[in-house]
Amino acid sequence: MTTLAAMLSSPGWQSVTVLASVDAEVSLTGSQVLLDVASHPDVMAGELLVVLLAADHTDWRIDALISRASAAGACGLLLAGVEPLSRGAQLLAERLQLPVLGCPDPLAAHEYLRRVTAEPEVVRSDLVLRAVSALRRANGDLAAVLRTTSLVLERPVTLAGADGGTLAGDPLEPGERAALVQVLPRVPVAWAAPYRVDLPSGAVLIAVAVLGAGPVCWLVARLPGVVPAEVAAVPEVLSVVAPAVGEQLALRRLELERDARQRTSLLGELLHGEPSEATRRRAVDLGWQLDGWHTGIRIGADGQVDVAGRQTDVVEAFDAEGLRAVVVEQGDGWSAWITAVGEPTATEVQQQAAAIRRVQRRLAQTVDAYVGVGRVQPGPSGIAVTLAEAGDAAGLARGRAETGRFLHVDRLGLAQLLLAWTRTDTFQPAAKALLAPIKDQPGDLVTTLAVYLDTESSLAETAAVLGIHRNTAAARITKIQHLLGVDLTNPDERLALHLASRTTATE
Repeated sequence: MTTLAAMLSSPGWQSVTVLASVDAEVSLTGSQVLLDVASHPDVMAGELLVVLLAADHTDWRIDALISRASAAGACGLLLAGVEPLSRGAQLLAERLQLPVLGCPDPLAAHEYLRRVTAEPEVVRSDLVLRAVSALRRANGDLAAVLRTTSLVLERPVTLAGADGGTLAGDPLEPGERAALVQVLPRVPVAWAAPYRVDLPSGAVLIAVAVLGAGPVCWLVARLPGVVPAEVAAVPEVLSVVAPAVGEQLALRRLELERDARQRTSLLGELLHGEPSEATRRRAVDLGWQLDGWHTGIRIGADGQVDVAGRQTDVVEAFDAEGLRAVVVEQGDGWSAWITAVGEPTATEVQQQAAAIRRVQRRLAQTVDAYVGVGRVQPGPSGIAVTLAEAGDAAGLARGRAETGRFLHVDRLGLAQLLLAWTRTDTFQPAAKALLAPIKDQPGDLVTTLAVYLDTESSLAETAAVLGIHRNTAAARITKIQHLLGVDLTNPDERLALHLASRTTATE
């Protein structure tokens, strides 16, 4: 059943304006047309009364028309024009619970209502034919196909991944994405029917699988209202568009894999000795700077991740933090490095590490990532050295939730060597005794201390890793110093507590 609220959200009724209404959920079964405000309607049953002409558009005649429409059993009144009603007419409509609408062309609104209620198959056929015709005129790239589909449907259209994340087109809202993921299967089959998701807002999502294009993805249209004829037509339009989208994705996949192979091959040459002249020329072609001072980064991803397809997302995450990074697909993640013309200062290294941690947080929205950062190394051979360090750090970071699964080699250095000694039978009992005053305190103070020291006493970083407010982190650190009777600005006490907290964390 088509409701007035759904029709008001329909593209076919974009020019219709609400002049007075109390119940937009009333059902519409059709419409009856009058040529003048002075005419009398026949008996109506859930129909919309449409008045095409208003020869004597005086307030009292509109009042009388509202009364006659209500008495005839109309579910609403549609007037020519969009002039505001008089206060008396509004009050009368509200008292009689009769929605009153206005439209510059009420005959067109009447015709569209007739089609969606009496001839839904015509609406369906018209939209499919319009989609086919428009796709033939589109220039063929993915953005054009989605834009054309959105224009035909006059609805937002999204290309979404299996996790509901937006790959192209109009982005889904977080609530829409969550609702979609609950309904869609992880592996659709070729004959799967379109999926419908009814949202709490009353809107509807229609999803059709795009098959044969690598990882699972979906064409999703968002309908703010439920007009049955439109809801029935949208899946057929999306089913027509899906092969065109699949073709574009297949072409894009070929380009991505070709570029990925080229980058991976060149990186392999850099990792195995001094680059040849041919290697240097290829690096220049790709925009890679081999000279200078390099900071290596290894980003690993747990779970099944389309490494080639998400490479652009990783580059954009670095760009968003003002970092110009070379990113190369490698194994279950990405190797990257940042190049500076001169040797960075200690402060610049720390600022860069903080920015890389923010990159990880950006990626965490769609990728379960762990990150290792190497030390700054000079020259072309330094790329291999810093990437090797970053790989080792990432391997350690993967199992260390207390550090946010992020480790910077400059933060490990000598401490990593000392940590091997802390695992001995002599040190472990001493470490437990040292931290005993805070072990059973509320707020997990041992973990808080470890994170605080790992992040070089940054309250902001500590709060971000633990997912707490900065003031909460500050209060915990103050409490730790009081209970342990230590001064965390003292280097010796910091080192002892750092090693002790690391030891208890690795048990």
